[in-house]
Amino acid sequence: MAALVRPRDGKMIGGVCAALARRFGTSATTMRVIFAASCLLPGPQFLLYVALWMLLPSEDAAKPAW
Repeated sequence: MAALVRPRDGKMIGGVCAALARRFGTSATTMRVIFAASCLLPGPQFLLYVALWMLLPSEDAAKPAW
């Protein structure tokens, strides 16, 4: 499994769905459709997305400097 980091390429808004798709081995489009469908259900999906956007490191920050 890949590390859970927001990628530089392939992201649309924050890169959260692309990061989750890379982590679980599925396409980013599939993950976006799942997220959009889950927004039709009651719950804090949008708040969870924003929280992951702020908490997940970007791919640039996750690489070591050396």
